[in-house]
Amino acid sequence: MAPRAYWKGSLKLSLVSCPIALYPASTSAEKTRFHMINRETGNRLKQQMVDAETGDVVESDQKGRGYELKKGEYVEVEKEELEAVQIESNHTIDIDSFVPRDEIDKRYLNNPYYIAPDGKAGIDAFAVIRDAMKDQDRVALARIVLTNREHIIAIEPLGKGLLGTTLRYPYELRDEDSYFDDIKNPRISKDMIELASHILDTKAAHFDPSKFKDEYENALKALVRRKASGKPVKAAPREEKADNVINLMDALKQSLKGKAATKRRASAPASRRAPQRRAAKKAHRSAARARKAG
Repeated sequence: MAPRAYWKGSLKLSLVSCPIALYPASTSAEKTRFHMINRETGNRLKQQMVDAETGDVVESDQKGRGYELKKGEYVEVEKEELEAVQIESNHTIDIDSFVPRDEIDKRYLNNPYYIAPDGKAGIDAFAVIRDAMKDQDRVALARIVLTNREHIIAIEPLGKGLLGTTLRYPYELRDEDSYFDDIKNPRISKDMIELASHILDTKAAHFDPSKFKDEYENALKALVRRKASGKPVKAAPREEKADNVINLMDALKQSLKGKAATKRRASAPASRRAPQRRAAKKAHRSAARARKAG
């Protein structure tokens, strides 16, 4: 069964346009989730809205929206007033500009979507826009209205389709200076940098998400399976935390020794063959001399 489109409309570049459909590229459907239940009856619990001051349950017709001006003081905003400022989607993604891919700060990346042609009518126009971006190695910036809010979306080629990623606005990002200003700049010796660089080289690899393992998710699934089958669940022993490192140079050297020891263990079976063969020959000669003497 084909996935259901999250959004349908048109992708427009100047006078060229084509019908498209957006599909969420990520999902949390496979994650293990728990419901709150009554431990006595086993029934699922439901939540109720309660007045923070009186403790009374608030019925649906009494619920409203309020913006907190100061502690405990709210200005109520009516549903009709909210609807008046909501942006109506014209269901068109109008490309504003094309920017170099490496200029997009990764902190702005938000939610990814697959963009595919919607029907056969606009496939040629879709392919023209996609392939032009491949040749330029640039990312298109456009605007799209999703759930009554306008978003900036970055669009780039992905296989036979396009990948659209909504971007955060600057006000949604925290300033890094608030976190980095107090970091000191200690004097680090050249030897330390070279040792650390060597450790980095020994761990060089290629990006391969198939190697990502969600250990906590796997443990949750195993826990649920054991509980459902009536098997006892034992807490795994916690690993002891290593002592704080006092000497940074010693820690770097130890890291390299650990890496070298791992390599030696991996190659040990082959390197042990020669001594084993020599020992076997020596034993054979000794046995032959003993038989001859006897």
